[in-house]
Amino acid sequence: MKRKILNCLLPLATVLYNLLLAYAVYFIARAVFYLENSALLAGSLSTLRHSMELLRGGLVFDTTAILYTNALWVVMVLFPLHLKETRAYHRVCRAVFVAVNTLALALNLGDAVYFRYSMRRTTTTIFHEFANEGNLGDIILTEALGHWYLFALAAAVAWGLWKAYGAMPQPDRRQLDWRVYTPTALASLLAFAPFCVAGMRGGWTRDVRPITLSNANNYCDKPTEAALVLNTPFALIRTIGKNLFKVVPYYATQRELAAVYTPVHRPHPKAPFRRKNVVVIIIESFGREYIGAYNKWLEGGRYKGYTPFMDSLIARSLTFEHSYCNGRKSIDGMPSVLSGVPMFVEPYFLSPYSNNEVGGLADCLRGKGYRTMFFHGAERGSMGFMSFARATKFGAYYGREDFNADRRTNGDREFDGWWGISDEPFLQYMNMKLTDTRQPFMAAVFTLSSHHPFRVPAPYRNVYREEQLPIHKVIRYTDHALKRFFDEARKQPWFANTIFALTSDHTNMSNHAEYQTDLGGFCSPVVFYDPSGEIKPQMRHAIAQQTDIMPTLLGYLNYDRPYVAFGVDLLSTPDSDTWAVNYLNGIYQYVKHGLVLQFDGQRTKAVYALSDRLMKHNLLGKTGEQPAMERELKAIIQQYMERMTENKLRVTSEE
Repeated sequence: MKRKILNCLLPLATVLYNLLLAYAVYFIARAVFYLENSALLAGSLSTLRHSMELLRGGLVFDTTAILYTNALWVVMVLFPLHLKETRAYHRVCRAVFVAVNTLALALNLGDAVYFRYSMRRTTTTIFHEFANEGNLGDIILTEALGHWYLFALAAAVAWGLWKAYGAMPQPDRRQLDWRVYTPTALASLLAFAPFCVAGMRGGWTRDVRPITLSNANNYCDKPTEAALVLNTPFALIRTIGKNLFKVVPYYATQRELAAVYTPVHRPHPKAPFRRKNVVVIIIESFGREYIGAYNKWLEGGRYKGYTPFMDSLIARSLTFEHSYCNGRKSIDGMPSVLSGVPMFVEPYFLSPYSNNEVGGLADCLRGKGYRTMFFHGAERGSMGFMSFARATKFGAYYGREDFNADRRTNGDREFDGWWGISDEPFLQYMNMKLTDTRQPFMAAVFTLSSHHPFRVPAPYRNVYREEQLPIHKVIRYTDHALKRFFDEARKQPWFANTIFALTSDHTNMSNHAEYQTDLGGFCSPVVFYDPSGEIKPQMRHAIAQQTDIMPTLLGYLNYDRPYVAFGVDLLSTPDSDTWAVNYLNGIYQYVKHGLVLQFDGQRTKAVYALSDRLMKHNLLGKTGEQPAMERELKAIIQQYMERMTENKLRVTSEE
């Protein structure tokens, strides 16, 4: 019986052994990729520690690609039918395995050559990019002749795979007892399945979404290294059906386009640069609907909201009557707030262009000698925030692991049981870290408590109870956490020399019709608090958006270098010229002149007055501002798509 069971386990052993061969193939491909592009990747392997970090990242992405591409072969080998155990069947299995992994090798080797032109791994965009190129065959043939040795390598590896495959004798079908074989093979398949799913996703925890191209930045010090961590089969698989960034040439020339709109800011400050600290607080799901100070008109003037501290802070701050987020997900808010890049069509950092070079507040201020830090109370890989922070040049990242390691905290006893460290203790931890940091510094924090499943920490469960919506109690808790943060921050030596910007990543649950409209779902606060009083506290009858935060802060500091941001400096822009833009299910919404224009990429679908809070009265064709708004929105869209697809999210030398 023991021998029968061992014979039945041979297919599982075969799978595990041959998957190791697949890892070897990917390792060879990565080595060739580095050798072919060593000049572009100079310094990437300069230290053993960083080399191991890149290798560790490569293993994560290789695992996903290997499991996806070999899924059919795994099922063929482990399928619980003893009649398949013949030499002919396993010869077919061998052919499938060798063919699939040779193709994966060929894709990786091809990218080793193409990388110098694209500076990123090939994605499904290539099928659109070269769809109309009549000389593509000649280009490929020329490159192939110049890199003949890669063909020789691919052939050698394919031969090696064929010879090394299996390395374990296949049992004679006549020696197999189907009563033992079937349950054993089925158990092997079921046992392998969860490991396969975890490998495809990129991890086990609930914090790990299926990893995307942008997650490669978790292991990189510069954008080009992401290509070394990634592999081409992964890049293709993850972008199937996601190549939605298409340039529509509304304007024929760059001069004509730039005359209508350009995201390039060329500041010329009249005063010296201020070396003031900058703290950006992005509050999870903290929509305008929950804030009483924004809604004095709501419920017949009786509405109080759920944020007494935020209300008091707004009374001492500059804020805007019509302020909006640029997306509906956390990963949309990050680029919008910290890099001035809104979400169009799909989240930029989950798109095929996630490895584009992008600037931001951290990048700009590091160039001025600032220390830059990003804080988020979840695990370091959560939500892709660490990837974004590293890509945009934050010098330090502090997450749940760092909080737990700090002896001044209560460690994982502050874990909320779901996402990470609760807001109150984590904001106090950030307070301590800021006090430890030499000025000037720039810090950003992303809170997490006001998120599904809307759990209030145990000490506050009898303080903040269920209200009209489940989110209301955690909004109250987070508001309390913010109060505690500012109460302690005021005692610190850096506080008076700091400007604060507060916003939410997106909105959430709503129980008012005014906030359930197409535009109402994007209503987020934009608040600038200056303890020194240099910025006059007021509620301006103006429009603001997340992408305005970066240019406004840089303008306040008298920053003097060019940068790219799809927003305006609210401190120097007249109320009539402020605007906002967002994207919802195929529709661009452009807010300006007291109107919101809805545009599907080809034509305007509707125009509403902002005073029409329920968006019931379509003013299409009835306002004089509509033609100008259409021209401006088209220019914004074209600038965005061109810069995204051409990797121009930073100011280029020719601009």
